[in-house]
Amino acid sequence: MARAVAHYVCQECGAAASKWSGRCDSCGAWNSIVEEAASAAPPKGLSGVKGRVVEFAALKGKPAELARRATGIAEFDRVVGGGLVPGSAILIGGDPGIGKSTLLLQAAAALSTDIACAYISGEESVDQLRMRASRLGLGQAPVQLAAATDVRDIVATLDVPNGPRVVVIDSIQTMYVDNLDSAPGTVTQVRASAEALTRLAKRRGFTVFFVGHVTKEGAIAGPRVLEHMVDTVLYFEGERGHAFRILRGIKNRFGPTDEIGVFEMTGDGLKGVENPSALFLADRSGEVSGSAVFAGIEGTRPLLVEIQALVVRSQQATPRRAVVGWDSGRLAMVLAVLEARCGIALAGSEVYLNVAGGLRIAEPAADLAVATALVSALTGKPAPADTVVFGEIGLSGEVRAVSQAELRLREAKKLGFTRAIVPAKGRGRGAAPEGIKLREISRLSELVELLSA
Repeated sequence: MARAVAHYVCQECGAAASKWSGRCDSCGAWNSIVEEAASAAPPKGLSGVKGRVVEFAALKGKPAELARRATGIAEFDRVVGGGLVPGSAILIGGDPGIGKSTLLLQAAAALSTDIACAYISGEESVDQLRMRASRLGLGQAPVQLAAATDVRDIVATLDVPNGPRVVVIDSIQTMYVDNLDSAPGTVTQVRASAEALTRLAKRRGFTVFFVGHVTKEGAIAGPRVLEHMVDTVLYFEGERGHAFRILRGIKNRFGPTDEIGVFEMTGDGLKGVENPSALFLADRSGEVSGSAVFAGIEGTRPLLVEIQALVVRSQQATPRRAVVGWDSGRLAMVLAVLEARCGIALAGSEVYLNVAGGLRIAEPAADLAVATALVSALTGKPAPADTVVFGEIGLSGEVRAVSQAELRLREAKKLGFTRAIVPAKGRGRGAAPEGIKLREISRLSELVELLSA
C-alpha cells in the first residue's frame, strides 16, 4: 500500500517543494506555501501493463462542423467568437462583485429557451440564486439550479445521455475532489476539479463555464495551468465607481483573442452597449486643458476614449505618478522622451493620468494621445475639442505609424470629429475620410510646438 507522504505546494504558481519556506523560489510569493498530503508514486511506474496503440489521422481532411450556440447577448457572443462551441471549457475571472455571476446567469437564461442549461453554485444556495434571478427579471427562465461542491456528485449528475448542454460552475475554487486531502481552493483541488469537469464536457459535448476568483494583482487565483487547461479565458473588468464593464478575451481557441464586449450595469442586470465610443465620451467637457481623445482599436472594433492628465508641482523628494487604465511603465517612458527629446522638465512634477470611463488601454498607439494630454496639462492650453489623436512614440522621439488608421478615422468622423493628429507615414493608410483634416507629425517635438502655439 502506498504510504502517504507530505509535500509543500505554492498556492500561487503550483510549484512543489520538499520543505516549507516563507517565500516561493519559483514565483517569489510570500506565505503561499502550504503542506498537502499525497500518495507516494508506485515503485514500478509503467512496467507490467502495456498501453493500447494510439491511431494517427492525416492532417488533410474536412473537419467536423461544430454549430455554435449564440446566447443572444451580442457583446458576449462577440467576445467568444460568435457563440459557444459544444464541448468547450470557458474560464471567466474578475474582481468580487464585478458581475461575473450576473452575466453568466443572464447567458444561461437566454440559452435555456432552446437547450437545457444548469447553474451549479458552491457559494450560494438555490433560494439565493432564485432571488437574484427574480431581481433580474429571469424568474421564469427554465434554468436548472443546484448547490453542490463535490466534483464526484456533479460528474455523476452530468454524465447522462440527455444532460444539460450548458453548465455554469460558480466557482471553481469552491469545488473539491473527495480523494484528495487538500482543502478546496488549493492548487491541487482546483487543478483536479477543473480537469475532471473539462474532460467530462469534451466527452459529453456540453459547454462548461468556470467562474474564477482573482488575486489582489488581478490574476485568476490558483495555478497558471488552469488557464492552459481551458479553451477560452475571459476577464471581466471595470471600476466600482463606473457603471461600465468590459469583458475581455485573453485566450480563445475558437475565436479572436483581443476582442472586448462593453456592458452597462443597470438595475435589471448587464446591458450590452452598441456604441461604446459615444458612451465613453458622453460626459466629456469642451476645450479643457489636460484632455485628449484617443482613437483606439479593441479587437475588430474602433473605440474612442478620453485620456485625462494632470501635472502639478511636487513638494516631495520623489514626485508621485498615478495611472488609472494605462501601463505605468509606458507612462514613465513617454515622460522620459518628453524631457530628453523635447526639453520639457517633468522630473519635479506629480503626474496623474486617467482613462475616463473605466476602460483599460493596452495598445502602444495611445502614446501620442497621452503625450498630448500631458503637454496640454503642463501648458494649460487645451487641445482642439474636435481632434482625435493616435500614434506610437519611439525612444528617439519619432512618431511611428499604427495599424488600421482608416478604421480609426471613420469612427472619429461618425462621432463628429473633424481633425486628427496622426503619424506622418501610415502603414497601408488610404485617403482620409471626407470631412477629416489630418495633421501629420513625424517627431514628438512637432506636437509640442503645435500645442504651445
